[in-house]
Amino acid sequence: MPREQRPESQDPHPADDADDALGADATVGPDDAGSAPEQPGETARRGRTSAAGSALEKSLRILEAVAAPGGPHRLTGITEAAAVPKSSTYRILASLSAQGFVHQEAGGRYGVGPRLRGLSAQVIGGAEPASIGHILDELQQTTGLTVHLALHSGETITCIRKLEGDQPFRTASRIGLRMPLHTTAIGKSILAHLPAEEVRALITGGGLPARTPQTLTTPEALEADLESVRARGFAIDEEENEPGVRCIGAAVLDHAGRPVAGVSLTTVTFLVTRDQLTSYAPDLRAATQALTPLL
Repeated sequence: MPREQRPESQDPHPADDADDALGADATVGPDDAGSAPEQPGETARRGRTSAAGSALEKSLRILEAVAAPGGPHRLTGITEAAAVPKSSTYRILASLSAQGFVHQEAGGRYGVGPRLRGLSAQVIGGAEPASIGHILDELQQTTGLTVHLALHSGETITCIRKLEGDQPFRTASRIGLRMPLHTTAIGKSILAHLPAEEVRALITGGGLPARTPQTLTTPEALEADLESVRARGFAIDEEENEPGVRCIGAAVLDHAGRPVAGVSLTTVTFLVTRDQLTSYAPDLRAATQALTPLL
């Protein structure tokens, strides 16, 4: 984002610009050139706080403010909660957004981004009964199918968990893979829970490019499918993202009812029929509901 311009004489925090950009303070200043590196603890003994430390503290406070209940939050609220000057908050949020830790929502509000949700999922993804890992493991063991967990960000979803099924095949999906919303079962389940104006904006911005001959590439076809998703509570990907691959997916909603992620069950068309796959929909929906308080 462009740097906010303002006269220096009107800046109540003239020292903030030196340390509020993530990574900017890693450069060597003129007084440091040619000097010997500091020994561990030397800075602390002199009682100085480094610019990097100051920027890191600001960034962490801003992340805490973004992740606070009641989000997504406006810039003014984040500024007040983090106790960071507004200009610095704006620049740090821009950097965090670019790196995926924060997501800028419609209307200029800021919410938790996919990378931050992914870190959270890794931390609480163990084998305890009330954990992401346990819920996904149970779903895979019950169905025998491949299970995916993906997070929503803008026009895409990002796969953060994949549990291989018992069947002798492997799909092209992988951890970290970003996929379009309109071609995937998880993506369509998320679109079905977004406001109509957001869906239109996503279609206008990114279009509906085809990945296979089965991909829904017109707004009319996609909206008709989303109506079916809302009616039955889950989406179906019928070879729309990958030839020969069939999936069902359901969204994970946050406390405000907004979709933040989704879970899918994946198989191949020559091994499992559509009716067989959709018979697991109650198990899938139970898993997404159990994940709601964890994501």
